[in-house]
Amino acid sequence: MTENALSSPSLATVDERLHLTAMLEARAAAHPERTFAEIKDPDGAWTPVSLADFHARVRATAKGLMAAGVAPGDRVAVVGDTQIEWSIADFAVLAAGGVTVPVYPSSSPSQFAWIIEDAGIDVLLVQAAENREAIAGVAPQATVVELDAAGLGALVAHGTGVSNEDLDARTADVVLDDLATIIYTSGTTGRPKGAMLTHRNLVEHAANVELDPSFGAFVQGEGTRVLLFLPLAHVFARFAMILALSSGSVIGFTPSHKTLADDLKSFRPTWMPLVPRVLETIYNRADTSMTGIKKVLFRWSAKVAREMSRAQEAGHVKAGLKARYAIANGLVLGKIRTLLGGQLGYVLAGGAKLLPDVGDFFRGMGVTVMQGYGLTETTAASTGTPVDDNRMGTVGRPIAGCEVRLEADGEIAIKGVNVFAGYWNAPEATAATLTDGWFTTGDLGEIVDGHLTITGRKKEILVLSSGKNVQPAVLEDAMRSHPAIQDSVVIGDGRHFVSAVVALDPVLLPAWLEAHDLPPMDVAQASVNEKVRELIGRAVAAANEHVSRAEAIKEYRIVPREFSEAREELTASLKVRRAVVLEHFADVVEAIYAKAKPPAAGNA
Repeated sequence: MTENALSSPSLATVDERLHLTAMLEARAAAHPERTFAEIKDPDGAWTPVSLADFHARVRATAKGLMAAGVAPGDRVAVVGDTQIEWSIADFAVLAAGGVTVPVYPSSSPSQFAWIIEDAGIDVLLVQAAENREAIAGVAPQATVVELDAAGLGALVAHGTGVSNEDLDARTADVVLDDLATIIYTSGTTGRPKGAMLTHRNLVEHAANVELDPSFGAFVQGEGTRVLLFLPLAHVFARFAMILALSSGSVIGFTPSHKTLADDLKSFRPTWMPLVPRVLETIYNRADTSMTGIKKVLFRWSAKVAREMSRAQEAGHVKAGLKARYAIANGLVLGKIRTLLGGQLGYVLAGGAKLLPDVGDFFRGMGVTVMQGYGLTETTAASTGTPVDDNRMGTVGRPIAGCEVRLEADGEIAIKGVNVFAGYWNAPEATAATLTDGWFTTGDLGEIVDGHLTITGRKKEILVLSSGKNVQPAVLEDAMRSHPAIQDSVVIGDGRHFVSAVVALDPVLLPAWLEAHDLPPMDVAQASVNEKVRELIGRAVAAANEHVSRAEAIKEYRIVPREFSEAREELTASLKVRRAVVLEHFADVVEAIYAKAKPPAAGNA
């Protein structure tokens, strides 16, 4: 049954004074000895940090910020990796009465300059030397504090003369609807806009997630543990940190994805937020790293896991499948669970579309995959696949306190306790997207049997010269599942047929080449290799099976390098900036249409 609206009533009643600083104080007062986080030491051991210790470090740092001149309402930037110092800085800014402005450490000097100017930032807490140098180049007047143990220690020493009474006065009048943070959207088009999130957006939304029986199972009960490795500048990771504090989950901070495999095994999380690309990479690395009988067993076991997932979703698992699953579990699946720490029960996937085959593999392996949908402007997820009715390929139903509706053209609009207050310094942009509490997302969707599915991006619809509308996301998502493909951009606006530029993945390429008995090559060499082109052509042909003949890719080119965040072709959350890619590879695109060739052939 097709519908045009879904809603879920709020379950949380939150005191107007329970802003984020008050929530931390309440948690530390009630359970001072409980562990807030575990920090990995140089030997790889995880050392606990209690709520009382974390709270004391936040207050001492907040006094240092006050002594450094931070006044109530001042915007303070935090630039650094996912580490406890980031969390201390965040809560310290709030405790000092300020507004936290998280900035990705991968930002370019021009992005730093824009955010510093637009938000009116005078004080920044910055981890990396290269970021401090970049900021000094674009904002020499700003005060920069080093975001590490030594830098925060110096800031604490600077604030020893600030009294507890003066510190407490900074948040004495703060209420839930006051501004807590400005998060600049990663922006696939144009300059980033500063989304204003209130304490209510974060606190009440977290409380609703906890209380919602369809979504909150992953934070309920004793012993829940979350591994954070996504950048804390991303609203998804930031909200997960606050949810962990609210619910009592122990946080493990992982500043580098390079150590993720080891950290999973040693920290042993029970849940973690991630982007779908991480799950796809884990699967593809397992597949491409194996040869011979091991690959045969892995692929057979993966097929059984997907069958089990789909059977469980349908509500009936046959005896034969149970027997095959027991074998697959003993041979392969159980070993992979051990590599993930042995007790990972839930992954929260957001930020992009999760490929159903990958989701089914992990769910069939015993890890509940909860696909969510939301944006910075909606404080991360507004919908999610509920544990009691988890339909792979959809983004589920509204979380408690959220409403979703489809506009006449299929655009998704969201309303609820999690919807932002507007864009900083951008009243026209706010008015264009926020009406009577409803935020229009720019994404297209459909609602079937009470579940939302994302079908594409409104601004990315391609209109061929024939007038045919093409949604590129369908093709791009299908190609992204290929282990050797980093990303692709489908082209066709104003053209007479659909084409694509494809970027190879430099990390997974070597193993993929070896698996296909091809010699070692870098991305540039592989882009012009005929055998590579033939094999990538099969992925293009497989993607074409998802669309009509008129929408299918007729020609493609492999570009000689990967898409890069440094070149601003990718956002910090790894979304493709379509316009930038097409500008940088304009010669490739024109070559495609200068001399059209037949569509790619081959089997998927």
